[in-house]
Amino acid sequence: MVATAAASAFFPVAHLPPDSGAKVSTNLGGIGSSNLDACGIRSKSAAYGGLHVKANAQAPPKINGTTMPSPTEGIKSDEDASPSPPRTFINQLPDWSMLLAAITTIFLAAEKQWMMVDWKPRRPDMLIDPFNLGRIVQDGLVFRQNFSIRSYEIGADRLASIETVMNHLQETALNHVKTVGLLGDGFGSTPEMCKRNLIWVVTRMQVLVDHYPTWGDVVQVDTWVSSSGKNCMRRDWLVRDCKTGETLTRASSVWVMMNKHTRKLSKMPDEVRAEIGPYFVDTPPVIEEDGRKLPKLDDNTAEYIHTGLTPRWGDLDVNQHVNNVKYIGWILESAPVSILENHELSRMTLEYRRECRRDSELQSLAAVSGVSVGGLLNSGNVECQHLLRMEEDGAEVVRARTEWRPKHAKSFGKLGLIPAKSA
Repeated sequence: MVATAAASAFFPVAHLPPDSGAKVSTNLGGIGSSNLDACGIRSKSAAYGGLHVKANAQAPPKINGTTMPSPTEGIKSDEDASPSPPRTFINQLPDWSMLLAAITTIFLAAEKQWMMVDWKPRRPDMLIDPFNLGRIVQDGLVFRQNFSIRSYEIGADRLASIETVMNHLQETALNHVKTVGLLGDGFGSTPEMCKRNLIWVVTRMQVLVDHYPTWGDVVQVDTWVSSSGKNCMRRDWLVRDCKTGETLTRASSVWVMMNKHTRKLSKMPDEVRAEIGPYFVDTPPVIEEDGRKLPKLDDNTAEYIHTGLTPRWGDLDVNQHVNNVKYIGWILESAPVSILENHELSRMTLEYRRECRRDSELQSLAAVSGVSVGGLLNSGNVECQHLLRMEEDGAEVVRARTEWRPKHAKSFGKLGLIPAKSA
């Protein structure tokens, strides 16, 4: 029976005209009957008794010798008007085209999302952290984040600027606080600090640059915090090349708390110390402290003075004071062009003495130590003293010392390591 159905599916049944004399009889289990199927092929009986079908085409009835029309003869069906295609195994299947198109669309969309989420680096020199989200390492005490040097972050010498490096340091510091769950409403402030209207301000920073990355390089920045005295916190950074592991930059800074309404320094409350204390690393600074005093420049001792420096709206942070990185750009405004062209900044020490607000106007003063400007082209390392002050009353904003080396100078070796894992 199954074989007969399958055969009838692939061999269409021919429709016999009603006036033909062909007969189809139904003979259940009849053996020896000579039956023709609809295609005129004589069917054979199954060995175990198949169904024998014989079509009977009855002649039109006669009444009193007159041939009467069949009851259905005068009715024209749509099938008679336009014969339907023969029923086969193929055209009896559902229409899968729309379902297949929908499945294909879903699959392509899912594949695109998967490629975006589960992105894998194809080369060892590519980012390990493609979305720059950062992660906690070293038993939860060190935060690590990768940065790719963009084309707009390099200077005329094709190297990343010192402002770029400092922006990376600031970004990792904030992301560290955010990742461990201590970021409140303020700019790096913890929840307990926000309750007391306290914010962090940096008082001193030292930066030592061994090598500047260039466009397309990927750098890895590690940062951690430590205690510094009773009311201060120290934050250190270590910047390395992701591909070679070479140490590029070390930096260390000291931070204190300030009331954001009164703009006065504040002691560290016990609640805040208990909040951030578990994240302190017991390790010495990544840079040895430079104990030399930073001299104060004035109109008589300064060799170069750049005036008319005013903050723009984009220079302010969420605490409504000038971003710390902006001060560095202002300091370098007064550096001689001959130094900028032939030397690169290798070391910098900053002392922040006063915050700068939006309506401030500043002056940048600089003095070159130990060498005349005319001899800079053939000189070795150069040291400069800097002062950033208010133009109106001369109040000090930042004191700084910068050290410069010739741009052809090679790396001076490895500069340090991140803290060892805690016990």
